[in-house]
Amino acid sequence: MTRIVVVDDHPIVLRGARRLLEDTGAEVREAASLCQGYRAILRHEPDVAVIDLTFPGRDLGGLALIGRVRKRAPTTRMMVFSMHADPAVVARALAAGAVGYVLKDAPAGDLVRAYEQVRAGRPYLDGTLATAVALLQADPRRTMLTTLTKRERRVLTLLAEGRGYTAIAEDLSVSYKTVTNACAALRQRFGLASLTELTHFAVRHAGDLR
Repeated sequence: MTRIVVVDDHPIVLRGARRLLEDTGAEVREAASLCQGYRAILRHEPDVAVIDLTFPGRDLGGLALIGRVRKRAPTTRMMVFSMHADPAVVARALAAGAVGYVLKDAPAGDLVRAYEQVRAGRPYLDGTLATAVALLQADPRRTMLTTLTKRERRVLTLLAEGRGYTAIAEDLSVSYKTVTNACAALRQRFGLASLTELTHFAVRHAGDLR
């Protein structure tokens, strides 16, 4: 019998996903937190882990869980079940080790279809998401990231984490004005009109900045 662990902090989502997946004949276990999910996966060694990305106090904390499971339980195939439709987030999940990605507002049959694909060792992405991820990865500005200095990469990384000018200045031990000038130069380099656009750009390319 195929074993599945579903990791999600929403009881209704857990029950619904469990019911759908048990109808396929699988044995399904639930975990309501990142810690519980990690322990359950290591203990039960499921064939498939279905993981949400957002948990209380840990936005996108599921990405870290996927990375840890990939190292400690490499035979477990992972798929994401999330509300995040941003192609940058999808790309990060796939890079972390997820094989499939399903949106929570997709038809119920999509979760089962994705699970069956992932269980068989085949990737699963909704057609719209697959196109969006492909377009993101084709963004020519990704190449420009390789020309950034160490400080410029750090500025973008901190922006992606939601830090403001003052916090970035403290992290880099530089003046507030130095940070604003650096962000202005980055906006000009990437053809972005505002700090908000620069922050969104940093979030989309967070994986490329490491």
